[in-house]
Amino acid sequence: MTRLADDAAAIAFPDDAIAAACLLAVAPNALRGLRLRARNSPQRDAYLALLKSVLTASGWHRLPPSTSLDHVQGGLDLAVTLAQGRPVVARGLIARAAGGVVVVPMAERLSPALAGCLSDALDAGDPIIVIAIDEGIDDERMPDGLADRLALHVDLDMASGSDAGSQPDAARTTVEIEGLHRDIAAARNMMANAPAAADVTAESIAALSLSLDVRSLRAVSAALMAARVAAALDDCDTPDEAHIACALRLVLLPRARHIPQSTEAPAPPPPPETPAETPTETPNAPQQLDDVILAAALARLPPDLLARLASDARSRADATSGARGGKQEARARHGRPAGTRTGDPTRGDRLDLVATLRTAAPWQSLRKRAPGGPVVLQRSDFRVKRLVRPTGVTTIFLVDASGSSALHRLAEVKGAVELLLAECYVRRDHVALIAFRGKKAELLLPPTRALARAKSALAALPGGGGTPLASALMQAETVSADVRRRGNRADIVVLTDGRANIDRNGRPGRAAAEADAHLAAKSLRARGVGSLVIDTSARPDPASNKLASALGATYLALPYADARTLSSAIKTAGAAR
Repeated sequence: MTRLADDAAAIAFPDDAIAAACLLAVAPNALRGLRLRARNSPQRDAYLALLKSVLTASGWHRLPPSTSLDHVQGGLDLAVTLAQGRPVVARGLIARAAGGVVVVPMAERLSPALAGCLSDALDAGDPIIVIAIDEGIDDERMPDGLADRLALHVDLDMASGSDAGSQPDAARTTVEIEGLHRDIAAARNMMANAPAAADVTAESIAALSLSLDVRSLRAVSAALMAARVAAALDDCDTPDEAHIACALRLVLLPRARHIPQSTEAPAPPPPPETPAETPTETPNAPQQLDDVILAAALARLPPDLLARLASDARSRADATSGARGGKQEARARHGRPAGTRTGDPTRGDRLDLVATLRTAAPWQSLRKRAPGGPVVLQRSDFRVKRLVRPTGVTTIFLVDASGSSALHRLAEVKGAVELLLAECYVRRDHVALIAFRGKKAELLLPPTRALARAKSALAALPGGGGTPLASALMQAETVSADVRRRGNRADIVVLTDGRANIDRNGRPGRAAAEADAHLAAKSLRARGVGSLVIDTSARPDPASNKLASALGATYLALPYADARTLSSAIKTAGAAR
């Protein structure tokens, strides 16, 4: 047995990961690439070494997400052109990588422009293989257009997260490089003379894609090719159930928008059959074959992978229905001018010519500039315009729906929050809604711009129960941290009477509840979150004033106010902040 490397001798790979490497090695021009979901680890390094061993490529090239578009496409080399006084054109990475492999680390941070450049190269038939390494967390993911063009998907994070000993279906094997090379060479020879796939294979894959709600014809074509290559690796002329199931796991399931229910539960016994009914079931045989293949593929996957696939499908649906792509690039390329900085105009930044010449002017004598000749520039002289984009604002409403508040002001609070939601919608701000009653707080509405969703969530808010103020503040801290991590500003508006009586663990007790609430408030204040406390009790309550002091917030006591007065007061306080 030949190992990949001495430091990877103890690493075993899932069978599907090895199969994906072999499929790509046999048909790189048809499958075009692989999406590798893996964090930085020895297993990922060993798998990249495996790919490098089996792929017959002329060279390997890295494409970090910060690479400029001119570096990828090619174009005028500005610094060399200015130095030599004649146009000098530099070859792009795609032209240099012809016949080789392009590795894209941190593909989830790839800009839409770079992703589109790679997608155009793959559509044009350029002889490159793309290995996109997706290290995203939560809702971070690589651009959908590029992911759709890479046929295969391997998830090493999920494979390493499950114990091979406790997951008998997630088989793991070590790698015999010499054996893989023999199988790949034999499969290439067979594929060169193999006939087209049988119609039953194409029909089965099309039926499976429909059941999984896969909406890309590229995926169906890639799955058919993957099944043919898998059959060739097993020295078979036509794909069977195992080969179609392999293509299903590596191509179709990662793109699924609908995950069928698990078939592990025992099915109810079928009704007794009569001899006359038996012939009528034969036309349904292809559908039964598809069900068998789908059940076999789902059985090979860990249960938590199905949950991740369903979550990814929901996030893709949310992205296509609401948010636009390319927000990170828009933040860096648009905004209000705010001075200059050192930069590279070939990366898409705006060149500040005056500042560049002013920086280079004191050095002309040392650079031996000829009298009357051109200005001698170096890369360090370039100055680009620094742009500042207005920070997005997310207003997090904490609404007290406990029994004490419901007796007095819950109706007015609902009306005030609804008016504020409308104001936020006009300003294109995001809003979030946290209600607290009973034993804990509940995030009724994550940060969104959908006014209808916010109104419906607010209208359905019931009243009554205890006042878990500490739980609400902790929930607000979590939401605000996520908002700030995205580069936006979070403001908190707390509408309460301040009389907490449920601690952070859901136990009653006024003293412990107030202590927990003040600790959570001080934690929010330490994070620099702007806040506003609206005392909604029938008369000003010292508890709300103490809460505002712990938060470092503006305190408004409005014992006699309707919804419109509350809304106006909150807007005035927000403008002052």
